Amino acid sequence: MDSSNLNRIRHILIAVDESENAERAVRYVAAFLGNLPGFHVTLLNIVMEPSEDYVNTKEERQEWIEEQRAKAEDMVDKYRTMLLQAGFEKNKIAATVDIKSCLSIAQCILDAQDQLQCSTVVIGRRGISKKEEFIFGSTSNKILHIAKNCSVWVIE
Repeated sequence: MDSSNLNRIRHILIAVDESENAERAVRYVAAFLGNLPGFHVTLLNIVMEPSEDYVNTKEERQEWIEEQRAKAEDMVDKYRTMLLQAGFEKNKIAATVDIKSCLSIAQCILDAQDQLQCSTVVIGRRGISKKEEFIFGSTSNKILHIAKNCSVWVIE
């Protein structure tokens, strides 16, 4: 096995947000892989750009985006600290806060997985009702059904 393929196999993408389930996913990866050498983790948070009718001016839009980015970066830093405390090396943890427009958060996560060439996507399972899942869809369910060329860990 060549080194580029080995690096891909050991690159884990954890999609995070402010939910307890996302934190549980980070804790799981930390406990499962924290003291093992050679793993690289990318923490990914996606902030959906506000629609045109959500804000009145470009300035309000930019202010909202910067506020959301700051909150997301604080959250991602907390998760990075958890991974460090579990034994991950500092240079093996990357974090990305993407502000973007997505038709589907699931597709944006898988686009990042493909771009970063991660072998595994880890997500927390949101505790939504069957009715909410029917109306809005489940990000974890969508990822499970459309992911290609990677494994998917859904953490309850």
